[in-house]
Amino acid sequence: MGEQAAARRINLAALLVAGQALLLITLAVVELVSLNRDRPSVAVTTATFYLMFGAGLAYAAWGLARHRTWSRAPVVLAELISIGVGWSFRGGATTWVSVALITWALAVLVIVFSPSTTAALYGEPGGGRNV
Repeated sequence: MGEQAAARRINLAALLVAGQALLLITLAVVELVSLNRDRPSVAVTTATFYLMFGAGLAYAAWGLARHRTWSRAPVVLAELISIGVGWSFRGGATTWVSVALITWALAVLVIVFSPSTTAALYGEPGGGRNV
């Protein structure tokens, strides 16, 4: 696979991760808007978590889009977490959430672990490194 094709795959992964970041930031806003006055600390801490996780993913997506080697590790960790969360939604009315989370995460993992992506991010063995 050529360099251009590998770059497109990395950019697709960055776009998918940016989409996850946007969803998390949206969840943070929704959580604050639907704040329960009896338990505001739950909404605030949950929204803060979603916001920080979303911001971190957005930063990792930015790094991935610029082919920065450091960005792959946080993306892989986030996708593994997403698979675990997706697994917890399996069964019943939430099966669609499970399928969506796991499919999205697996798509990103396949892209970031593909040999062409690794070569584009880290260079050929013995070659330069893109940090």
